[in-house]
Amino acid sequence: MVELFVMEYLTVLYMIMAYLFMDSRYSRRRTVFIVSSVTILLMAAVVALYRAVDMDTAFWTYAISIHIPLILLLFTLSRFRGWRLIFQQLSIVLFCTLIHHISGLFYYLSGNRFWVMVLSCTLLSTGVIWFLVRFLRPLFFQILLELHRGWWLICLVMATYYIIAVFLIPGYAGFERSSSIIKPVIALLMMGFYSILMFLFFSIRKEAETRHSAQISALQLSALQSRMEAVRVAEDVIRTERHDLRHRLQAVAELVARGDTATALDFLDAAQKRLDEQKAVRWCRPPVLDAVFSSYFDQAENEEISVDATVALPDELPVNEGELAVMLANALENAIHANLKLPPKQRKICCRMVASPSLMLELSNPCDRKVSFDDQGFPVAQREGHGIGTQSIVSFCKKYGAVCHYDLTDGIFRLRLVL
Repeated sequence: MVELFVMEYLTVLYMIMAYLFMDSRYSRRRTVFIVSSVTILLMAAVVALYRAVDMDTAFWTYAISIHIPLILLLFTLSRFRGWRLIFQQLSIVLFCTLIHHISGLFYYLSGNRFWVMVLSCTLLSTGVIWFLVRFLRPLFFQILLELHRGWWLICLVMATYYIIAVFLIPGYAGFERSSSIIKPVIALLMMGFYSILMFLFFSIRKEAETRHSAQISALQLSALQSRMEAVRVAEDVIRTERHDLRHRLQAVAELVARGDTATALDFLDAAQKRLDEQKAVRWCRPPVLDAVFSSYFDQAENEEISVDATVALPDELPVNEGELAVMLANALENAIHANLKLPPKQRKICCRMVASPSLMLELSNPCDRKVSFDDQGFPVAQREGHGIGTQSIVSFCKKYGAVCHYDLTDGIFRLRLVL
């Protein structure tokens, strides 16, 4: 019965780890239901396997009979694909085999006392799961999202450990002396590699956060400088108009004295229009966002892109103003670049942003080319080095739990975001 307990316990542990290491594309309730259902089916299959064959065959085929359904489960539920999906699978295997082999060592050293096996499995599992939930899981998902190269090499190292520990080293931890010692040692060495990997990931994340903070600061400085320059130009024009006001009034008085009121009114109307053209437009109250809107809308108009915008935002925002400004800057920059591929008469940007009942953004522009979307609904970059702006938008949505939807309908590309 010890063998059956080990296999059943590992089955439950694998499924718990799968849930922890998986960023599901479905709701939490649906994900829990699917994972629980698969766990029950696999536990029943383990019982059938244990009764149908001898222990050696059962242990040898157990890994395959569990890991194949596990990779299929990840493929069905996980948001990630390719090597990152394989990395999720191998991470699950690493932590489960670590718990299995170390508890097997304690079981062997205790003289095969079953309660030692149960206690060591419980304590090790509790500690590892607490560590994953408390520290590793947030970093794990962040790196899966931000790291785009080198996954195949990491997976190669971890797959080598998997093959050696599970299939090449004979015997079973807890039942034979050599395997009870060698397998935990190899598992600990592999955890050392994984720890170094996580440390490098942590350094990459810190570097990304530093770059992001620098980007926010640079954007704030650039946008505010642009806004200040626009205000300065408007003030210079108004100062000039004020200086010329005496001459204008004298000309108007002369026209009125002659009885040519129509010409006098046209003269005043022309002066008023010149003042209105130089009037600084304020798009919203938050200063950094107002500066971003002004900067990019001015840039669009300079590129002969018509702008139709409605912005209604309060002083207080539910998110960091600088990070929201970076997200908007990336979205507006993408829209401007898309418009530049069109004839001037077809260029247009429509922007709607409100804060009630929740923060909502809709940004649209015409598009004359086919756009591919990934399995999460985000546009796929057509060339290497492109798509950085979209990645920044995705990171913003992940951080603040925003719902982001892209679509291309009737030649209009739309970004909708709800927070």
